[in-house]
Amino acid sequence: MQTFLIDNIQLIILIHVLSAMIWVGGMIAIRVAVHPSMQSIEEPKIKLGKTLMIMKRLFHLVLPFILLLLLTAIIMILGFKFEGNFASISLTKETIWTIMTLNYSYMYYKRHQAEKLFNLGKLAEAKAQVSNIPNLLLPINIGLGVIALYLGVVLRGM
Repeated sequence: MQTFLIDNIQLIILIHVLSAMIWVGGMIAIRVAVHPSMQSIEEPKIKLGKTLMIMKRLFHLVLPFILLLLLTAIIMILGFKFEGNFASISLTKETIWTIMTLNYSYMYYKRHQAEKLFNLGKLAEAKAQVSNIPNLLLPINIGLGVIALYLGVVLRGM
């Protein structure tokens, strides 16, 4: 594993960082640009339908990058000797990504439930399923993602 890591370190780090950027950047774009723009849609059914579609596209876009992030993290953890501060920062960073993944999974589930309700014409119930995503769950993941990215920068300097 260490030979593979040494031979491919730049590519592994590039995939790792790019995956984090796409995941966190996608969430930031949705929260800061798309969500506020969606509020101008007055028809509740159209607004909710578009919101569900946008979330579905984001969630499907970032899923492979979440998996790549995990894979490259495992490769780096197995390839490097983690000792002292390096180990504790790495563990903190990976714990953050794990929490983010659990939060992502919950949002994915809630969106899926909302889509089922939406398709049955139960708009109020569908809206209730996703109401805490833009104002609570997504900002939590954005904040955690920025912290994890910062810790990654700290690790590269060690």
